[in-house]
Amino acid sequence: MDKDHLDKGKLLEHDFDHAVPEEITRDVAYYRTILSNVIMIGAPNEDWILVDAGLKRYQGRILHACEERYGTKPPAAIILTHGHFDHTGSAKRLAEHWHVPIYIHEKEMDYVTGKKTYPPGDPTVGGGMISLLSGLFPTKPEHLEGLVTALPKDGKIPQLEGWRYVETAGHTPGHISLFREEDRMLIAGDAISTEKPESSLAVFFPIQHVFGPPAYFTQDWMEAENAVKKLADLEPDYIIAGHGLPMQGETMKQELKKLAENFIDQAIPKHKRH
Repeated sequence: MDKDHLDKGKLLEHDFDHAVPEEITRDVAYYRTILSNVIMIGAPNEDWILVDAGLKRYQGRILHACEERYGTKPPAAIILTHGHFDHTGSAKRLAEHWHVPIYIHEKEMDYVTGKKTYPPGDPTVGGGMISLLSGLFPTKPEHLEGLVTALPKDGKIPQLEGWRYVETAGHTPGHISLFREEDRMLIAGDAISTEKPESSLAVFFPIQHVFGPPAYFTQDWMEAENAVKKLADLEPDYIIAGHGLPMQGETMKQELKKLAENFIDQAIPKHKRH
């Protein structure tokens, strides 16, 4: 299956030229799609996995970015931080192309196997154009039945030594983040953001700050606060979130700590549907 077929036969090879990965460390890189990040764990010429899978019909671009780093070597697995449409959209097509398993937390399984749908986006939370449009966003994720398996309950991640997953529910019931103790690398998913996720301007003019989860899709704010406190307690040296550019350094640490301590004032919208 070639890239054109992966992207439904409508794009030429040069349309993917911009789809290149950005290296964070020797064995962690990411590709910034128009709405969310996909992350690659593994050094070139070594085994690797993909974390999250962007929007539907983005599989050709994601494949191109991965091949820029790993050639035609497929990942050992795809790990999903949660089931929202902007993180699972291309998972099915990529898993079928690579013939690899997909893993997600057991509390997300019903959402990615057609048994449940997420609540609709809440345009009343404010913050920008993406919030206003969120009521139109898909709430039924890509159907992954037959391809997806629940992660083990002990925090281990199949095919990924040295990493563990951290339960960071709130944005969704089974949201996870990934953490590596060795270099204190945190892959946060949507438990936090490093750009203002409600704003369309932030997509095109990203400014690095630590924000809460995307407000328009966050289901349980008490759980979301606990998740941020849990991530702050990890004291990460690097953060790559689902939305925004990677961050590291003292400013990042201070902002994450401040968010954890002042979550109600900083992250929870003053006006929201629920």
